[in-house]
Amino acid sequence: CGRGPGGCRGGRTDMALRCAASLAAGRQPRGPRREGTVRWSSAAKASAVKINEKASREKILTLESMNPQVKAVEYAVRGPIVLKAGEIEKELRKGIKKPFTEVIKANIGDAHAMGQRPITFLRQVVALCTYPNLLDSPSFPEDAKKRARRILQGCGGNSLGSYTASQGINCIREDVASYIERRDGGVPADPDNIYLTTGASDGISAILKILISGGGKSRTGVMIPIPQYPLYSAAISELDAIQVNYYLDEENCWALNVNELRRALNEAKAYCNPKVLCIINPGNPTGQVQSRKCIEDVIHFAWEEKLFLLADEVYQDNVYSEGCQFHSFKKILYEMGPEYYNNVELASFHSTSKGYMGECGYRGGYMEVINLHPEIKGQLVKLLSVRLCPPVSGQAAMDIVVNPPVPGEESYAQFIKEKESVLNNLAKKAKLTEDMFNKIPGVHCNPLQGAMYAFPRIFIPSKAIEEAKAHKMAPDMFYCMKLLEETGICVVPGSGFGQREGTYHFRMTILPPVEKLKILLEKVKDFHIKFLEKYA
Repeated sequence: CGRGPGGCRGGRTDMALRCAASLAAGRQPRGPRREGTVRWSSAAKASAVKINEKASREKILTLESMNPQVKAVEYAVRGPIVLKAGEIEKELRKGIKKPFTEVIKANIGDAHAMGQRPITFLRQVVALCTYPNLLDSPSFPEDAKKRARRILQGCGGNSLGSYTASQGINCIREDVASYIERRDGGVPADPDNIYLTTGASDGISAILKILISGGGKSRTGVMIPIPQYPLYSAAISELDAIQVNYYLDEENCWALNVNELRRALNEAKAYCNPKVLCIINPGNPTGQVQSRKCIEDVIHFAWEEKLFLLADEVYQDNVYSEGCQFHSFKKILYEMGPEYYNNVELASFHSTSKGYMGECGYRGGYMEVINLHPEIKGQLVKLLSVRLCPPVSGQAAMDIVVNPPVPGEESYAQFIKEKESVLNNLAKKAKLTEDMFNKIPGVHCNPLQGAMYAFPRIFIPSKAIEEAKAHKMAPDMFYCMKLLEETGICVVPGSGFGQREGTYHFRMTILPPVEKLKILLEKVKDFHIKFLEKYA
């Protein structure tokens, strides 16, 4: 090789190492740079692999060494059944025959993915902010241009591509405060108490982070409704807090009962320090809308027991049932008088993702936090500053939710027509879903008063429960997996949201177009009847 005796041996070792690297990468090893092809014997290949094995070492990050709190996190909405749905979709694309031609993902409230059209005005303003050259185009209405210019003036360099203040663009926070005042009939709102967030989830997680402390029996307990949206249980697991369950009353349209809150609180005091009470109104996955009296009772309970209130109000525009009305916790708190309004600590949340907008992908949201200790305000801003700022396009989208066209502006007629069309459609689908489910033997569905999901209770025969146990599955997971494999319909088992022992449910969104929703519900009906016959 031209290097002398010692060099030859070194060359062979170098060559073996190169071979090992090539084999590991799936490439044919190369020999020295000479004319002709080098052929490697099986012995040489084996030797190279052996060297490569010696060179490798154990991974630093393994299931055993990873953060145990992260490992404990579960998020049913995108859990095992959704992964299985993805596998089935790949099989369908490969031409593998199934009893269906498509997977219908009814597992998540993703409006646009289900065919809902965007609100024109919102998209116009975001487009103008994204590409300001369009401000000169006659194709865009002046009221959209006016809002876009105002938002851009609040951005560094008049660009959506710049960072903003960690709390969000100031003029958008002002618009949020004005919206809250209009919504709540004049109850004052301070822009300094508004924090723009990456969807509502970001705000909920941030507040929980600063609330959770202590160890042992003094560890923070967080009271959450059962059934609940799995963000809460996931965040509690990640932060190593204590989950305190209170059960909604299924027999009474998923109502919240203060006696149940008191039971849960008193039991939890034996093993943790309960100091946070989470409310979802309208409910997810249960769809109930809380009455004014219920909210007053909850606020009094929080005041009495010194609990920090979290009000998840992202479905505030989604109220369908006659006699039901959305009441914000902030408004009721104010109307209960200064003893409550000046003392109860409350964080409430809203988002671009739900309502009539359905703009999930923009990740726009806000939280309003009142009665926060001044020093804690600084700590919250510090925590939020670690992620620099929420997506600026999401902030712009949130601005249009809280500052839409008003009567007299040129875009108002089209905006209100689109908004009412979406909400009327959802109301129609809520009633259709409830009625069709309640015609299926062994299925009961409470009225869908609000939000965008059904959470029917299903009867599962004991034979099916035994088979589920044999497959190491929860009975409703077994049911939902069978439903997916036989019909292509992807829903989320109730066990992923929590439910009373011995009851079984699934959550299904009502977002598909009406005709597609009818087909989906018919398929569920046919499947359920066959399921009961098979396992009777």
